[in-house]
Amino acid sequence: MPQDPAELRQAKVDMAVGLLGCGIDPEKSILFEQSRVRAHAELAWVFNTITPVGWLGRMTQWKSKMDKVHGKVQSHAEILADESLTTGLKMGLFDYPVLQAADILLYKATHVPVGQDQLQHLELARDIAKLFNKNFKTSFFPPPNAIIPPATKRVMSLRDPTSKMSKSDPSDMSRINLTDTPETIQSKIRRAQTDSIQGVTYDVASRPGVSNLVSIYSAVRDIEIEDAVRDFQGVTSTKDFKDRVADAVIERIQPIQSRVAQLQADIGYVHQVLDQGARKAQEVADANMEHVYKVVGLR
Repeated sequence: MPQDPAELRQAKVDMAVGLLGCGIDPEKSILFEQSRVRAHAELAWVFNTITPVGWLGRMTQWKSKMDKVHGKVQSHAEILADESLTTGLKMGLFDYPVLQAADILLYKATHVPVGQDQLQHLELARDIAKLFNKNFKTSFFPPPNAIIPPATKRVMSLRDPTSKMSKSDPSDMSRINLTDTPETIQSKIRRAQTDSIQGVTYDVASRPGVSNLVSIYSAVRDIEIEDAVRDFQGVTSTKDFKDRVADAVIERIQPIQSRVAQLQADIGYVHQVLDQGARKAQEVADANMEHVYKVVGLR
């Protein structure tokens, strides 16, 4: 923040199009904009009143920002006390894990699909649920469990396989976008970082680049890592290996791109899905929030 309002509105629609294109069925799942349901912010504030500051200070995203100035002062408290060291840092960055917990617990979710890098946030949500239940002598919020598909628990950057693949990476060559053409996908994977060792094996520690491409291949083919490695038995050429990975990615993404194109041609339908989803979500959220208010004594 601040963001360009027009760009933000378009980004929300683009995300909805992408999710629907990937196969989210609005008849089975409630797809909506978080900002349309005010109970998310209301529950986050209730959670703020019980969440220890120390829990948030240990969150990886925040600590990574603190580490940049750690050499100047020794403690977290000293950093926060010196305005010159926190220039550019906002309360939203520090506190957003509580909002994430509210996003999950507002609907009493029991299972949440996450990547490995989000496990810490889900653990915080579990801790907040347990703390709320303990403080107010209730069992209202179930501690949510993680769902982590093995092959995609953490998809790594094509340029730096020791870092996760991210849309925020300044290099577009580091990631595969749903909008990439087959030629672009092939070019990105051909330029992906690997190594000079002959053959294809899966060893994240010693061969992170090759292992990342094996993981991607495994995910788009919906097979186990071991089966993916077997598919490449006898492949000694790095070019052949990368081209087969690229072909698998293209084969998986093209049907999604076709659905995305259809949805982009019917944006009215996308808005209809979001409107209906917001109404359904609001109904569940309002009922649960009313119960929270009664439990804490505000009703």
